[in-house]
Amino acid sequence: MSATMANHVQAADRLIRYEDLVPCSLAFIDCKIPGSDRKVNYSIIGAGVTQSSEQVVNLAEPHGFALGVAAMPHGVTNNLHMHYTAEVFLVYRGEWVFRWGPEGRDGEITGRAGDVLSIPTWIFRGFTNTGPDDSWIFTLLGRDESGGVLWHPSILETAAEHGLYLTRDNMMVDTAAGAAKPDEADLIKPMSPDVIASMRAWSPDEMRRRLVRADDLVWSNRGLLDHVLPGHASRLAPVIGYGMSEDRDAVAPIVNPHGFSVEWLRIPPGEQVGPFRVHPKQVLIVRDGALEIELGRGDGASRAVAEPWATFSVPQDEWRTLRSVGQDEVLVSVTTAGDARAAIEWDDAIVQAARRAGIAHDPNGYLAPVDLLPAA
Repeated sequence: MSATMANHVQAADRLIRYEDLVPCSLAFIDCKIPGSDRKVNYSIIGAGVTQSSEQVVNLAEPHGFALGVAAMPHGVTNNLHMHYTAEVFLVYRGEWVFRWGPEGRDGEITGRAGDVLSIPTWIFRGFTNTGPDDSWIFTLLGRDESGGVLWHPSILETAAEHGLYLTRDNMMVDTAAGAAKPDEADLIKPMSPDVIASMRAWSPDEMRRRLVRADDLVWSNRGLLDHVLPGHASRLAPVIGYGMSEDRDAVAPIVNPHGFSVEWLRIPPGEQVGPFRVHPKQVLIVRDGALEIELGRGDGASRAVAEPWATFSVPQDEWRTLRSVGQDEVLVSVTTAGDARAAIEWDDAIVQAARRAGIAHDPNGYLAPVDLLPAA
C-alpha cells in the first residue's frame, strides 16, 4: 500500500452532509410526466445516469461506482427503465414499492427503512413512494461509466408529448424550454417489442432473494480483528459481496458481482474501529448515530463527524479510525469498491494487542485462535 495520505487529505473535504446535497428536478426524461413530475434526484458521488447537464455532483472523482438519492413525495413514481450495470437501493426512510418486467407487471416488492434491494441488470424496473413525503433512498450504480438509462418505449413516447427528447448520448433536450428538437438520427431509438420480449423474466420469489430486509441481517461481533480489544466493540453484517469481514462464517445473501460490496456496521456509543486501512475506496453512509471519522495517524490526522444521512468517502490506502461519538449506536452502510475481498491492514499496535488476546489472522486472512495457527 502507498504511504499515508493524511497530510494531503482533510477529513472535512470527504464529508458530504445532507445540507450539502443539491436537488435536480429535471434529471430524467420522465420529469414532466404527470405522477412523476415531483421527483428529485441527487448525485452525490459520480455523475451516475442523470440526463441533465445541470445536475450538480458533490464528489465527481471516480470510485468504481456512483452514489445518488431518489426522493419524491408520497404517490410519485419513477417510471420503467433499465440499467446495464448493478442498481442497488438502500432504503433509509419510508416505504417504497418496486415493480419489474416488460410492462412492470411481473411482480411487486416493498422495501422499508433498513432494507437493501439489488435489481438485476437488463430488466425494466420502476418504483413508487408509498410512504411519507420525506421517504429517502440512496442508490448505488455499478462502474464509473454505467452506460446511461434505457427507458421503456412508452415513457419516451409520453415524454415527447411534453416536449422532452433523449439524444443518443443520453442527454435530455427540453423543447418546451426553447431548445430545438434534435434530428431523428440523433435521438435514442426505442427498444423493439421483440427485444423486450426476449428479456429474462424474474419471478417474485427470485426477486425476494435479492431483497435483504433489516430483519434478515446476520450480525457478527467478530467480523473485525480489533473486536477483542477494550473499547473496540462492533458488529458487521454482509449484504452484497465479500466486503471486508474477517469472520470466515460471514456470507452475504447476494453474491453475484456488482462492482462493489455492501455491509452494515454497528458501533456502540463510545466504541471505535481501527486504525486500519484497505486498498479500495470506501463510502460510509450514516443511518443512525454520530460517526467520527479520523483520517491518518498521529499529528497529521484530521477528523470529521458524519450524522444521519451524511456520506463520507474514504480514499484508497488511507488510514482511518471510526468512532461512535453520540448517545446512540452508530449504524452505517459500508460500500467498498471492487468485487474482491477487501483485505484489512491494521495498525501494528492493534495486531500485537489482538495477538496477546489470543486472536490473529489465519493464512486465508480470517480470524482464528493464535494457538491453532502456524508458527510465525
